[in-house]
Amino acid sequence: MFGNLTGWHALILLAVVLLVFGAAKLPALARSVGQSVKILQKEVRDKPATSGEDTSVANRDNGAVESTDASARHA
Repeated sequence: MFGNLTGWHALILLAVVLLVFGAAKLPALARSVGQSVKILQKEVRDKPATSGEDTSVANRDNGAVESTDASARHA
């Protein structure tokens, strides 16, 4: 995606960012982006691995309805 990005492209991009956000807000913006990346990486790393069990609410609800119907037929 950024393989064709040359030095001139990066310089122009930096100039546009400076114009849009201003020099005073750049450190806060960079800090915010860095914190967001850290949080995203932590969430991806801490995501529990699924063991193939289906834990969706729809399947649990359907199972409960079926067991209720089955108990009603036997009663």
